[in-house]
Formats: sequence, C-alpha cells, structure tokens
Amino acid sequence: MAVLIACGVYLLLERSLTRVVLGFLLIGNGVNLLILIMGGRAGFAPIFDASIDPVEYNDPLPQALILTAIVITFAVSAFLLALIYRSWRLANADDVADDADDVALRTGTRVVPLEEASIDPGDTDFPVEVQR
Repeated sequence: MAVLIACGVYLLLERSLTRVVLGFLLIGNGVNLLILIMGGRAGFAPIFDASIDPVEYNDPLPQALILTAIVITFAVSAFLLALIYRSWRLANADDVADDADDVALRTGTRVVPLEEASIDPGDTDFPVEVQR
C-alpha cells in the first residue's frame, strides 16, 4: 500500500499528463488497500446466519467504501483522460508548460507592461515592476 501511494505521488509530480493519470490511479488503488487493511481480519460474509457468532462476521462498511472509491476513481480518471485527449488534439503534447504568472510568482516580482499598468503598485501583495 505504501509503495503504491509513494509511486503515485512521484508520478503526480511529473509534467506529463499521462503520468499524472497513472499516479492518480496508483494512489486510488493504494487507498483502497489501506481501507481494506483497516477493515480488520477476514471473516464470514455479512449475511445473517443464526449459527454463526456475530463477532465472526466481516465488517461490510470497508467493502462499501472501497466500491464507492472505485466508482469515484473511475469517474475522475475518465475526466482526466478527456482532458489529456483535448490537450493532445490542441497542442500535440501532453506536457504541462510553465505559466508566465507561475514563473513570476516564483521569482517574487511581476513585470507589467506600461499599457497594462493601470493598477497601483500598493494594491497588490506582490512587488510590481512597470516597464517603460
């Protein structure tokens, strides 16, 4: 379980959207294993039988949670695959490119062209440099 989640996190941090989907699927499977492990030891199926002691039954709640998680993971994976397909059709690449605003946020300053410099530098939390 820990290896699946660790590999999934590693793949989520990649730039390729295909690897992001694979990482999401690995994390989903790792969490399902975690829920199954936390369910306790194996027992009898939770179908009532008067001859079986109630302590011997298996808890049905983790099984229901896993089934729900499988459906949600499938839906989110289908959505992510649709996004990847759309990205591939538009740009012929599934890599995430650097965004100019993200780079400016990383460096701590934002360069604003003079024609867009309608904001007061005191109105923002980030240092603003106006190009003249």
